[in-house]
Amino acid sequence: MLVGAWAAGLVLCALAGAIVLYMGIRGIQYLRPGLLFSRPQTSLSQSGSGGFLDPLLGTALLCAIGMAIALPLAVCTALWISEYGRPPRLARLVECCVEIVAGTPDIVIAIFGLAVFQFGVLGGLSSSSEAGAVTGHSFLAAGATMSLIALPPLFVATRDGVQAIPAHMREAAFALGKTRIATIRRVLLPSVRSNIATGATLGISRIVGDTAIVIIVLGNTLRLETQGAVPGVSVVRGTGSTLTSYVFDNSPAGEGNAPQKAYAAAFVLLVFVLALNGLVGLIGRTRARGGSGA
Repeated sequence: MLVGAWAAGLVLCALAGAIVLYMGIRGIQYLRPGLLFSRPQTSLSQSGSGGFLDPLLGTALLCAIGMAIALPLAVCTALWISEYGRPPRLARLVECCVEIVAGTPDIVIAIFGLAVFQFGVLGGLSSSSEAGAVTGHSFLAAGATMSLIALPPLFVATRDGVQAIPAHMREAAFALGKTRIATIRRVLLPSVRSNIATGATLGISRIVGDTAIVIIVLGNTLRLETQGAVPGVSVVRGTGSTLTSYVFDNSPAGEGNAPQKAYAAAFVLLVFVLALNGLVGLIGRTRARGGSGA
């Protein structure tokens, strides 16, 4: 059993190392600074297809919208379940729903999000066709849908952190005359900041690495396309792409006919994901040192 465990661990390390090494070599081989600052173009040749500035901006915009929705929703839900949990049946139902969302394939969530944002009442949140039909494609629609896949890890990290806080900290706050709300705001939330940061980092990783929602809900246009004339609002109501969809479109399996740029974009995406994973590990080590010091 010991030999088998070591062998399984080494195989996993070898696979992860092979992915990083291969993508690193191919990505560095084709990555040029100009690709990061030029917009993609429609071309039959790689030399004329531009860079991937728009997918980079689209990735950042989706992360911002998704986390702006998922962060308060997940933290408030975790605090309510941990500190109140009443009525118990509703609390159990909410936890069950979070688990269901966590286990639902992204493609199913994408189809659900597209169906919701195609309703006419939500037409102001997405783009529309020339005939006036609501398409359901926009950064707002995709970001709101992305928040569903970012919510579970953020919820679990916050809930576990709150439940791990010793009861005497709450009792001490109550003894000082603090209400439950004040205790949550002044004692519990500061104590679980590292948990929230870890959950947020994992949620961003899920948003960055998703492709199905981008293709189905965002619209997967080559460049950022605005909708309307209001600055800022026209961008979030418009369509675009992300690094994952750019890699897919330009890979040998796609239609972009630019595999070298797909490798370069994949390398940038891999570096970003590795940085997020490193940040999670750093937060975990900082929390462990803080706990041991306490």
